[in-house]
Amino acid sequence: MNILICDDDKKDIERLKSLIERYDARKHIGIEVFCYESGASLISAMSAIAPDIIFLDINLGLMDGLTLAGKIRETYEEVPIVLVTAFINYALDGYKVRASRFLVKDDLDKTLPECMDDICRQIRKKTKNMLFSCVEGDVEIKLAEIVFIETTGHKSTIHLKEQDYHLYESMDELESKLGAYGFIRVHQSFMVNARHVRSISNYTLTLDTGYEIKVPKARYKQVRQERTLYMGKSL
Repeated sequence: MNILICDDDKKDIERLKSLIERYDARKHIGIEVFCYESGASLISAMSAIAPDIIFLDINLGLMDGLTLAGKIRETYEEVPIVLVTAFINYALDGYKVRASRFLVKDDLDKTLPECMDDICRQIRKKTKNMLFSCVEGDVEIKLAEIVFIETTGHKSTIHLKEQDYHLYESMDELESKLGAYGFIRVHQSFMVNARHVRSISNYTLTLDTGYEIKVPKARYKQVRQERTLYMGKSL
């Protein structure tokens, strides 16, 4: 796991790096920490280092942490970003860049382990694979790559962006398996992966592939709530 830290204070960098390494020593994850003192150096390094988690000081010099987070989001839409600050007063702006957490520098000893536990749980969910008995044979599919599932008659189709798989499992059975991993039942015949939902409005759900699904009025409120809940867990 690659963790990137950006802070213009060397002492704060070393403290945070030490806490992360101490966490890794207990959890045995295999974390490598990369440290940068400016937003420009971090952005440059990310072309060669794929980040799994990024810690940003909000009060950077030439490029503040919120602006930097916005630039990171242009390329890395889902990487967890943790904003580190002396004061929690950026909640709204942090939501705009989909920050995973805010951590106060004075409380890092207490808050970092719980923050890391939560983010690691979310990463494991997103990278989970599941074995499906498909018409094409037994197929292990990365759940994050499933865009949506639809059922016609007795057959269900798992839609990935580049490929489809077919299986004889009901939507109820599939919902039971996948409901805990960010999949939302839109109606009797459709279930979508919340990570691929671009928007929900006017009783229409739009996926990041451009595909649109009509949401019944009876389920519209619940579908919106489930998507909002998922976004909150994934930030």
